[in-house]
Amino acid sequence: MTQLRGDGHVHLADYAAPAWRIPHAELQFELDPDATVVSARLCLSPDPAQPGQPLELDGEGLELLDITLDGQPLAPGRYDYDGRRLVVHGLSGDCELATRVRIHPAGNTRLEGLYRSGDLLLTQCEAQGFRRITFMADRPDVMPRWRIVLRANRDAFPVLLANGNPLASQDLGDGRHEASWENPHPTPAYLFAIAAGPLERVSRRLQTAEGRDVEINIWAEPSDVARCQYALGAVERALRWDEQRFGRCYDLDVFNVVAAQDFTMGAMENKGLNIFNARYILADESTATDADFLAIESVVAHEYLHNWSGNRVTLRDWFQLSLKEGLTVFRDTEFSSDLHSRALKRIEVVRLLRGRQFAEDAGALAHPVRPDRYKEISNFYTLTIYEKGAEIIRVLHTLVGEDAFRAGMDRYFADNDGKAATLEDFIAAHAAASGRDLTQFARWYAQAGTPEVSVSADFDGASGDYTLTIDQNTPPTPGQQHKQPLVIPLRYRLFDADGTSVTQAPESDAVVRDGLVELTAARHVLRWRGLEDKPLPAFNQGFGAPVKLVFDQGVDELARLVRFETDSFNRWDLLQRLATEALLARPQAEAATGALSDALAGLLTDAQADPAFVAECLVLPDFDTLAEQLDEVDVQALVARREELLDRLAEDQVGRLQVRYEALADAAREGLSGRAMSARALRNACLAWLTRLDPEARLAQAQFDAGGTMTERIAALRCLLHFQAPGADAALAGFRDAHAGDPLVTDKWVALVATRPHPDALGDVQSLMATPWWKPANPNRVRALVGSFARSNPLAFHRLDGAGYQLVADQVAALDAVSPQVAARLLGAFESWRRWAEPLRARARAALAPLDGRLASPDARDLLERLLD
Repeated sequence: MTQLRGDGHVHLADYAAPAWRIPHAELQFELDPDATVVSARLCLSPDPAQPGQPLELDGEGLELLDITLDGQPLAPGRYDYDGRRLVVHGLSGDCELATRVRIHPAGNTRLEGLYRSGDLLLTQCEAQGFRRITFMADRPDVMPRWRIVLRANRDAFPVLLANGNPLASQDLGDGRHEASWENPHPTPAYLFAIAAGPLERVSRRLQTAEGRDVEINIWAEPSDVARCQYALGAVERALRWDEQRFGRCYDLDVFNVVAAQDFTMGAMENKGLNIFNARYILADESTATDADFLAIESVVAHEYLHNWSGNRVTLRDWFQLSLKEGLTVFRDTEFSSDLHSRALKRIEVVRLLRGRQFAEDAGALAHPVRPDRYKEISNFYTLTIYEKGAEIIRVLHTLVGEDAFRAGMDRYFADNDGKAATLEDFIAAHAAASGRDLTQFARWYAQAGTPEVSVSADFDGASGDYTLTIDQNTPPTPGQQHKQPLVIPLRYRLFDADGTSVTQAPESDAVVRDGLVELTAARHVLRWRGLEDKPLPAFNQGFGAPVKLVFDQGVDELARLVRFETDSFNRWDLLQRLATEALLARPQAEAATGALSDALAGLLTDAQADPAFVAECLVLPDFDTLAEQLDEVDVQALVARREELLDRLAEDQVGRLQVRYEALADAAREGLSGRAMSARALRNACLAWLTRLDPEARLAQAQFDAGGTMTERIAALRCLLHFQAPGADAALAGFRDAHAGDPLVTDKWVALVATRPHPDALGDVQSLMATPWWKPANPNRVRALVGSFARSNPLAFHRLDGAGYQLVADQVAALDAVSPQVAARLLGAFESWRRWAEPLRARARAALAPLDGRLASPDARDLLERLLD
């Protein structure tokens, strides 16, 4: 069981194996929204190494109706139940415990355990939701094989789904029916799932590489099922990719996916029955953007790929969370990169890391990828666990190479199939397969913070010696003042005056191979001898490690590198560095602006460049990315500088922007092809810049009026709203009314309103909260309105009067009793508050401090304590 120390934390060092194993579990549900009765039979077996221990089972808020042991009623003195934990005394050998409990799905606003979503009954059990359904050792290392029986009114719940393979179904009379399911694979309770209600499906049958016949079903409510076809194809693409890239085949007869309008997460990888937030399933060109389609494919792949990296091999305990999430993010990123553009996917990932994860690593909520303690595990579903965890896997891949990495994955899956694994098991498999000592690599999981790699250069013109001194340092983070050196694979390249690579290998105290140096000490020196001229260096190509690079390089050198660089990602990264120089008012800001404008002019006139890549280059570093580089953030000044630079660049490029916008019109109409998506990306980027120069927003109005895809309409509507065009109100009203019945599209316009870059957007948000459009029990709507306001509208959230902070703090307090996980995630917007310039820092504390007595949930209280500590 989860044991708390006196400090209120669960500690990794306190892990103990379960005293009782549960090799088999059988559940029977009498489904009813108001009162569901769950009967459970657990086969129990004591751990021989821990004789005489009582049986302890988790169970929160359950109404216990019956309890028997080996078929006999259990006397009250034999057990204790305090509303959170059931303890049974006097057990000595293999036995069977049966319980019957009553739960209330309709009243479950937490959306954990069994809950109602519209006409559906659904479950969400990760991380600790199963204990709200029935009694169980609700921990990842207890892995029964399951048999599930669902009974319900046929009219209300015509479809009854559960984990695993369908066994049988039958009519029970009186309008009721039954369906039985069996999951033959050992699976922890957090992967348990059922879904019941008026669902329809799209289906596809295929045969795996091992010859198994599999039926794929995507289920949704009848009005939505027509928008499931794209997700259906994405499942098959993920299945085939995992067979080819990792040799992993699907292992059940059916793979079911259900779209849910009410869901706290993006999706959940329950064994054989994935339950998804509807936004990651439902899509067609009239209601979903190109970004939505790509996100659906990525999330569908992520959850499918969990079948092996998370399900077949699961976690010993929640401290190992990144072992499934970071690993599977790495796998889904490789899936998207292999199917589409590797450079564009890398840009997407690095934007997220620099804009959000680096800030998390540097703020009050910083934590290692494998923390050594936690209060609430739900608060560790973070970018550090997912995105940084994936980057650590990428570091390993770079260190050992593709062939050894694949061999290590094969060994990891083989050694741990059907087991609950640890990071040590993962690292041991890769060490054995690669022959490398990965002891130092493991530090990546134990140390919080983003490493800084500082490079200094010296050239001796007389001797031709060129020396690079490379230092690494990880700044202090909460609870970790001193850090040890990591193993960091740093790619480098030297160019001569003509842009030709210098192929001479350097002398070094570090391992150097093929343009990559493995940093293992606090300082390393690389030295080239006898060069004719001072070379031009470039570092961390491809962003091979999640580090901050510090190297004093002039604007003229960056501009030359932009011309020399042929890799798309590296070229984009150089443009981001030029933009950063211009935006942070550094001494060479004016020169950087000119160099950036010249480079963008070249890209806009390059007919061979991928339009989607050009579009990415038109996106300057966002507010979060820039703020993370400052010791103290003057929000208004930083936003103003960014807007001024965008205005100036738009004026410089206006003719080229207009030409590209018009030239791509035909290609943009070609449906969901990669060429069409790429064309729309650049057209919409050009439109945003052009609208800056036109107070009437005529081009945006014309694009909005022309209809077309949702991608084109939402981009035009954003321009109208965010630049306060004359037709903005009418366009918004028309769009809102046209899609009033679609909650996912409603979320889109709500988010546009919340992100209008003006302090007065606060009033818009407050006005929406006074209408039926505000649905605080729906996590998607909360994220669209309050989450977008807090995370993506710096001018309104960071109002000088503190009203933006107060709005979010008030919503945290209001939502805490309804949806604690959602409330806790809103607090993350304050993670960097100590670096905000006064008076904002004082305003943030004034908004946060009163919450100390207003929050009831452990989720939000934990984060608030860390923010204020």
